[in-house]
Amino acid sequence: MERRLAAILAADIAGYSRLMGGDEEGTLKTLNLYRSVMTDLIAEHQGRVVNTVGDSLLAEFGSAVLAVRSAVAVQRALDRRNADLDEARRMHFRIGINVGDVMVQGADIMGDGVNIAARLEQMAEPGGIMVSGTVWEQIEGKLSFPCRFVGEQTAKNIARPVRTYRIAWEQPDMEGGRLCSPPAAPPSDKPSIAVIPFVNMSGDPEQEYFSDGITDDIINALSRFRTLFVIARHSSFQLRDKAIGTVEAACRLGARYIVEGSLRKHDGRVRINVQLVDAAANSNLWSDCYDRELKDVFAIQDEVTRIIVSRLVGRLESAELTRARHRPTENLQVYECLHRAISLMGATGDSKNETVQALLLRAISLDPNCARAHAELTLTYVFDWLRSDALEDLDKAFDAARAALTADDQDNRGHLAFGFACMHRRLFQQAQDHYELALALNPNDSEAIANMGELLNYRGKPEEAIDCIKQAMRLNPLHPEYYWNDLAGAYYNCHRYRDAIAARLRMLQPFYAHDICLAACYGQLGDTAHAKQHAEIVLMNIPDFSARGFVAGEPFEREADQLHLLEGLHKAGLPN
Repeated sequence: MERRLAAILAADIAGYSRLMGGDEEGTLKTLNLYRSVMTDLIAEHQGRVVNTVGDSLLAEFGSAVLAVRSAVAVQRALDRRNADLDEARRMHFRIGINVGDVMVQGADIMGDGVNIAARLEQMAEPGGIMVSGTVWEQIEGKLSFPCRFVGEQTAKNIARPVRTYRIAWEQPDMEGGRLCSPPAAPPSDKPSIAVIPFVNMSGDPEQEYFSDGITDDIINALSRFRTLFVIARHSSFQLRDKAIGTVEAACRLGARYIVEGSLRKHDGRVRINVQLVDAAANSNLWSDCYDRELKDVFAIQDEVTRIIVSRLVGRLESAELTRARHRPTENLQVYECLHRAISLMGATGDSKNETVQALLLRAISLDPNCARAHAELTLTYVFDWLRSDALEDLDKAFDAARAALTADDQDNRGHLAFGFACMHRRLFQQAQDHYELALALNPNDSEAIANMGELLNYRGKPEEAIDCIKQAMRLNPLHPEYYWNDLAGAYYNCHRYRDAIAARLRMLQPFYAHDICLAACYGQLGDTAHAKQHAEIVLMNIPDFSARGFVAGEPFEREADQLHLLEGLHKAGLPN
């Protein structure tokens, strides 16, 4: 059997069954017209339509560059045609592109190369283009469409995770012909910067928490400058141990400037190498090496922060510089306990949470005024409460949050923790006040911005919530999955049920309420088959599920929002 390497394009229509259910003849007429447009554009880009089945289309190209150009031309052409149709009749294609080995049988092609393209198409948003890492490697630097790294995705029946990128065809073509130049999401008047985890050169893996702590503190210090757009720690740390260059790191994180370095800690001394790189120009703006006593590590952090900001922004405002020097503790033992705890915060399991709490309590015993330790302890107690539903854990969270603010009311994490505890106590205005104070102290804190979005949704302001969560996603492009959960909740309260479903389907490890919320969305849409499917999963996992009980556990401020969710669950057939 013949084999060859090809760029494969797979496309289908989002919501095709709904369109057919509403108007069969009109949908088929539009489909035939749109397919004709696609076929012409594929041919223009030297591609070949392999087959069309139902609402799907499969094409192959001899070039990844031509395949992506064709896909962008298709989406732009169909977007213009959709503008002439009523919202309910618009037809949005999802497109996936992969480069891979295919088997040829007559006019047909098959194999993993085709299967991955089909899986990418399923991952794409309606009207979106998703491409694999093999495509990105072929087109990087050759096209001018903005491109954003989405992550490594697990695809059904594909052995290894697939590196995926989204082509932002709806944005203007970027200057300079670099496909993966940092995207235009950050405000144009602010330099965008990411700090990659410093490499631990100490020869002891147990010391990694210390190099992470240095990275974390530099990120926190830079984040306090309103003149910078600072990528969140969560995203930067996703690139730990990745064998990628500075330019690709900038592309994945949506940043122009990258700070990277290494650290060696030995016999009471610390050696830190650090450099600031302009990824867009691929040039080194500044580098230095510090070899000092361990007790001087905080002074090194201050100097690195000051130099970076002065290079990128110029004049330093004294108030911002003072805030940037704000650190959780001057005690190295406390510092070590704190950052050991933070390094474990993302781990799952009760035992890990207990270890984190023990480290934070040790830090507090050494320095009762370490506000950051109290703040992080608050979050661990809230996580305990979410698992146990025991009010005792929520009371502990509240006490720890108060202790954080008593220790230092200028620490943004203290206000974030107190706001989080207040929200779950349904003290909505207090929660909002403290989130606003957290953001005044650290305007680049994506966690505070996302939490503000969640709160605004619960307060009956879902449009504002969507804006907040999307801003948090720009600051934290490789964000945790709960951002999708919060965005889906806000879409639901805006009656944008399809957008809510699309957001939930982006989650690779869905939350416990995933099927409950999907059932409500499909129930509101009148899609009884999908609503029933998810309702059955809910009842299989929670045999005594009660719609009213679930809604009562959601901290909505307005009764109308409670009734709206309850309505969706009832329409899905879930018991009261």
